[in-house]
Amino acid sequence: MTTVLTSGAFDLIHYGHIRLLEEAKRLGGPDARLVVIVARDETVRKLKGRMPVIPEDQRRAVVEALKMVDEALLGYEALDMASVIEAIKPDIIAVGHDQDDIEEMARKVVLLKSLDTRVVKMGKFGQSDLDSSSKIKRKIVEDLRSDY
Repeated sequence: MTTVLTSGAFDLIHYGHIRLLEEAKRLGGPDARLVVIVARDETVRKLKGRMPVIPEDQRRAVVEALKMVDEALLGYEALDMASVIEAIKPDIIAVGHDQDDIEEMARKVVLLKSLDTRVVKMGKFGQSDLDSSSKIKRKIVEDLRSDY
């Protein structure tokens, strides 16, 4: 069985998230196991400069409830890619189109530890105006303002 690992904040699940998870699982073939690391609230704050709308335990539960996800885990408090890779032992790491830092960390760990793990940069999915939780939040605020 091929294990595919991907990660993200997954605050306000949208079409781009669903497509990322579907395509990540597809990378591993018909019997793939998809493990998703959901970023901790504090990690999201450090990386994005703000807390997520949805708390980490709820984001993890929502991601794990999606049919293509076999297991969803909260990330480590310290963004420790080596520990995640060591614990999950993925065959493939699927990195989101906007996760350049995660991609670089994953590639370094794979190279440093001489792992037989592929790191795959995923494409962008969904409308460009609604392809991130931040853009969705902005649209909600704009729509609310125009209603008044």
